[in-house]
This record gives sequence, structure tokens and C-alpha cells, in this order.
Amino acid sequence: MPQLNPNPWFTIMVLTWFTFSLLIQPKLLSFTPTNKPMNKTVTTKPTQWIWPWT
Repeated sequence: MPQLNPNPWFTIMVLTWFTFSLLIQPKLLSFTPTNKPMNKTVTTKPTQWIWPWT
């Protein structure tokens, strides 16, 4: 069964991950996000619903 032979596919996978890790990822991480993160204000909890039959 040729699917069990890892000889060509393992090297392709390793080369692909090295390419991604060393070349593509630093280029992608160098971009700055368009929207800066903002501090979210803490909101107060709403009052609980008061059921008329309790």
C-alpha cells in the first residue's frame, strides 16, 4: 500500500512547515492590525426580574 510509505510525504511536510515557520509567518506577523484593541468598560449588572407571582 503506497499510503503507508512516508518516504516522500514526510520530507514534503517538513519542508512545508519550515517554509511556513521561517518565511511566511514572520511576514504575516509584521503587519499591524487595523483596529487597535480598546479597554472595555465594566457595565453594571441589570436588576433581576421581579416575578409578580412569587
